[in-house]
Amino acid sequence: MLLKTTKNIIFVGHLIFWLAHWCLAFWGFKNLAWNGFSTHNGLLYKAFVYGILTNMVLFYWQYFFIIPKYFIKKDYVRFFIYTISFFLLITALEGYLNIYFAKTNGLLNKEISSIQYIIIWLLSDVIFNVLYSGLGFLFRFPLEYFKSEKIKQNIIQENHKSELKYLKAQLNPHFLFNGINSIYHLIGKNNTLAKDTLLRFSDLLRYQLYESGSQKIALKKEFDYMAQYIKMEHIRKGNDIVLEYSINFENETKTIAPLLLLPFVENAFKHVSNYDNAEENSIFISIQEHKNTIDCVVENTFDVLYKSKKNEGIGLQNVKRRLTLLYPESHDLKIFKKEEKIHVVLLKINL
Repeated sequence: MLLKTTKNIIFVGHLIFWLAHWCLAFWGFKNLAWNGFSTHNGLLYKAFVYGILTNMVLFYWQYFFIIPKYFIKKDYVRFFIYTISFFLLITALEGYLNIYFAKTNGLLNKEISSIQYIIIWLLSDVIFNVLYSGLGFLFRFPLEYFKSEKIKQNIIQENHKSELKYLKAQLNPHFLFNGINSIYHLIGKNNTLAKDTLLRFSDLLRYQLYESGSQKIALKKEFDYMAQYIKMEHIRKGNDIVLEYSINFENETKTIAPLLLLPFVENAFKHVSNYDNAEENSIFISIQEHKNTIDCVVENTFDVLYKSKKNEGIGLQNVKRRLTLLYPESHDLKIFKKEEKIHVVLLKINL
């Protein structure tokens, strides 16, 4: 609809532009004369007719053919060859018509030199033909430029969508691996707890499969999901860790990209230290929404002897890329070590 409206506006603009020329030619120059061509003998009107028509031909030669076919495609050699050749052809035609009407109406009874012909009969045509060829270029080039930029933006957006789908598709197997691993460790140790964890896991998986398919999801649903996931992981870890977490929001109608915070929490549980003294194995999670800003803090102790960058896995890599694509100018992510044994994630997102 917008494209059709734009085309209509352009058409009306062109129509008004040329109607103004015809009106000015026949009603605006009552006493004008040029080399014997005047309104009194009617020759000036004839010159206006073929002059405006040749101007239109040069204008639309640029507008419809030369610019989109050669200049936009950066075929500059052909662009200049065809532009100059057609320009010379049209200018020569106008010059011929000028001489023809001048001779047949008794305005030119003697032969003239080439210099006189160019200066007296052709120079004004050359000036106007250059002007209208240039106008054709100036009218068309911005349209083609913006069209080209729009196509580029669409391609970038499609690539981003495809990449996001790919990254999100990787999250599901990653989540499955972690969830199944959690249940596996409970089987045989506490079968009742394993069944309860499996039930929680099925609810979380249902959320991932059926509710997180959209680009944005309600903040309340996403935060509820995070709380359930933390509870499931706490069941698996049991008394081996000290867990402190807090999830709060002010505006439940706000939305966020689904599963965006999950990898940070997953990594905390996956890489938390495993010291004999449970008090030394701690996880702190704070996810707060305040005044349209999410502040996420995830801290976990880690075993210095076994900590390596490889342990971050694809989850953390993916979420960094998703943040770049989804919140390019509105997020701040810091990941660092504190006191040489605490892994810290600080994330701020402006919704």
